[in-house]
Amino acid sequence: MRILLLNLNPQSVAEVNHALSGQGYELFTESGISVDEILTLAPGVVITEATPSDLSCCGIIMQLNAAGSSQTLRIVMIVHGGALERARALDLGADDVISSPFDPQEFTARIRTQFRERQPEEQLKAKLKDSLEKEKLATTAVSVLAGGPASSRRVWLIPLLLAISAAAVIATALTFVTGTKSRKDTLQLKAELARLNRGILQQSELLQRAGQSRDAQNQQAALRDSLQAQYHDLQKQISSADPGSTEALRGQLKETQTRLAQLESEGKVAEKIVSTYGSSVCLLHVVVEFLDKNTGRPIQIAVDSLGKPVVDDKGMVQLDVGGAGPHLQVDVFGTGFLVRHDGRLLTNHHVAEPWWNNEELKPLVDRGASAYALSYTAYFPGTADGIRAQLDRISSAADVATLRLQAAAPSRATLLQLDDRSEASVTGDPVLLMGYPTGIDGILARAGPDIAKQITADATDVSRIVSKLASTQLIRPTTTQGHIGDVLKDKIVYDAATTSGGSGGPLFNRSGKVIGVNFAILSGFGGSNLAVPARYANELLKDK
Repeated sequence: MRILLLNLNPQSVAEVNHALSGQGYELFTESGISVDEILTLAPGVVITEATPSDLSCCGIIMQLNAAGSSQTLRIVMIVHGGALERARALDLGADDVISSPFDPQEFTARIRTQFRERQPEEQLKAKLKDSLEKEKLATTAVSVLAGGPASSRRVWLIPLLLAISAAAVIATALTFVTGTKSRKDTLQLKAELARLNRGILQQSELLQRAGQSRDAQNQQAALRDSLQAQYHDLQKQISSADPGSTEALRGQLKETQTRLAQLESEGKVAEKIVSTYGSSVCLLHVVVEFLDKNTGRPIQIAVDSLGKPVVDDKGMVQLDVGGAGPHLQVDVFGTGFLVRHDGRLLTNHHVAEPWWNNEELKPLVDRGASAYALSYTAYFPGTADGIRAQLDRISSAADVATLRLQAAAPSRATLLQLDDRSEASVTGDPVLLMGYPTGIDGILARAGPDIAKQITADATDVSRIVSKLASTQLIRPTTTQGHIGDVLKDKIVYDAATTSGGSGGPLFNRSGKVIGVNFAILSGFGGSNLAVPARYANELLKDK
């Protein structure tokens, strides 16, 4: 019942010790020790930790799994993220994964499960060891009787072949990109791809951004409550005040009443827009793959003979071309909305081609990788299945593009109307934004922890998670309200909260018409966001 806490930060050590105290386990805390030292401690379970910025533990996991030790070792990983991080940790060889922060009782139950599942393996290994010992004795006896040594050549042949195979896989991973590039550049490309493949942001940061929209709605509700309280207080003051002082109070009362009426009006407009057009705003799932520019072949994740990803001592995923591993893919989420009866969707150029003007992906292209969109899938609210789409047109003048559905749009979807008039966007006017900020992470967060666990329980890849979200009717756009801060020639500045994943969302004016397509976040400028004016979509929507 020995547990090794390996490379955990102090807070995680305290949380694990609190959860497992009094459970009869022998706990050891170590950091930076080698695989041999780990095996010497002979733990039954190793608890380690990973963050998107540091996956060095993954190298240790791969080495432990490949060590071939007679010990039955179970590995539990704590991740600072959500479903995507847990799925990747399982792919890298962890026996179980739990997100931090975790419930102590659930964590303890998971550890008990690991020891329970370890028992049959221990029994099997004991029987195998006993059988091998008997076979060894029999072989020795036959050797002595025959007057010659036992056949050691057969014993060492398999390890030798495995060593040669591993060396070949590593050599392929080191040379898969352009032969003219230096080894340093190749390793840099591997690091960039591996980092992107496991996600740019931690779920904690994504949830923090998603919370901004809820905060905005809460602030608006608090403002309404405050104004109503102020209104009633002013009425009381007027009823008890001297006739000479009521004029000023009545002026304040009228101003408060006007602001309340404005809020109520904006709220009714928002409700109407959501009920009318919410079912036409879809979650877009774009799968991006990469080709080696020299060979034109897909870049893959290198795998060992057991099909597990090959990582270096720093936990970086090794890459390959022409091997047996899965294609390297990046899952990108954005927003689109229905604008034509022929199934055309309006979105951003950088959603349709996620590598366009993308500083995160630029180093990959510069170092020998060519990106392309493998697939587009649109998930509409209230539908159980996604609809495949294809690229239609891309604007050369602004960050907008159109996709075309390859099947009929849902019957309940209503076409969104664009308003490209200059007077449609007025500084100070209220606006409403729909979209899917933080993609599936935000959807899972809104669904709650219990449902999120059910959705991700047996879903090991992003596509399956999105499909399950759709089948359980959980895909619905987030709606936020704000006001226009400025109207420029090529952009609309406004303050309705959103974040990554909200790109491509429609920006409505008080008339329920789309005046812009959300495309950027000005996080350093008062939380303002930018939208492409609707007129830039006109050229894309002309009949061919």
